[in-house]
Amino acid sequence: MRAYNFCAGPAALPTAVLEKAQQELANWQGKGLSIMEMSHRSADFVAVAEKAEADLRTLLAIPDNYNVLFLQGGASLQFSAIPLNLLGKNQKADYIHTGIWSEKALKEAKRYGEINVIDAATTVDGKMAIADQATWNLSNDAAYVHYADNETIGGIQFAEIPDVDAPLVCDFSSSILSAPLDVSKFGVIYAGAQKNIGPAGLTIVIVRDDLLDQSKSDIPSILKYADQAKNGSMVNTPATYSWYLSGLVFEWLLAQGGVDAMHQINLQKAELLYGYIDQSGFYQNPIAKANRSIMNVPFTLPDEKLEKTFLAEAEQRHLLNLAGHRSVGGMRASIYNAVPLAGVEALVAFMQDFAQQYG
Repeated sequence: MRAYNFCAGPAALPTAVLEKAQQELANWQGKGLSIMEMSHRSADFVAVAEKAEADLRTLLAIPDNYNVLFLQGGASLQFSAIPLNLLGKNQKADYIHTGIWSEKALKEAKRYGEINVIDAATTVDGKMAIADQATWNLSNDAAYVHYADNETIGGIQFAEIPDVDAPLVCDFSSSILSAPLDVSKFGVIYAGAQKNIGPAGLTIVIVRDDLLDQSKSDIPSILKYADQAKNGSMVNTPATYSWYLSGLVFEWLLAQGGVDAMHQINLQKAELLYGYIDQSGFYQNPIAKANRSIMNVPFTLPDEKLEKTFLAEAEQRHLLNLAGHRSVGGMRASIYNAVPLAGVEALVAFMQDFAQQYG
């Protein structure tokens, strides 16, 4: 049987997608070869790539004046690619700091320009939260404003899209496709695939047309959005199998009813898990309710000494990868689109049993 996988990334993939990929692995659509063995410039693969883009555009209602790029290097490479692409004419940018991933992004950006850091991490009644925008020291002349919608490690998420005058750039790695998104409010959206899109090896970048001519003159061509857009994301050989599998995930999402339908299921999962944690008297979540992630749910036990026991017994119940990130400890359940409601129900049932035994 397949276990319920709560890993933060590489994360769970839909079983139906894996089964289809398995069926096509050695002989893709009767062609006598795997799609992994196929030229990325062949008509067959180009058709796969174009359909994946079209399906993603449908899922997110991406306007025509945005380019969709399928790149490599993870979201972490975009920490450098973004300032290299956007600070060519204006060296200033605002970065909103809310956790570990936004901090990594701003540290890279400081190599390439003048970065104004807005420390928006705060506490409300002893819980971690995001400070109200009225308290932010935004610049009046920034080339762009960057933030991370959902801090995967901390489990903290923006309750709403920031309202800023400069182009908005956002890391949506762990929340893309989990809820409806107004792409038109952004200059650049980027997301590593290995959480809610597909397997590791691919990064999606959605960039507005008018930002393609803002790059620094010494930017490597492989990182330049304008070059990648002109070449169909194939300045070099792309991550073809990851691209193909992501396309299968997009098809699966459409078959489930799209992003709106997935959002309702995600809300159910999050409400079930947070609801139990809050009333348990045994587990604790460190995030203020207004900023709780619906994708990554961290929680602690009353005694750290119980953590190894919790993880071992969870694994016996086929509940995998519940350890928190090494930098913060505790537990974390990542409940991405591919984790079914039944998986969260099984997790809550186990947590109840564990609390009764050790509480």
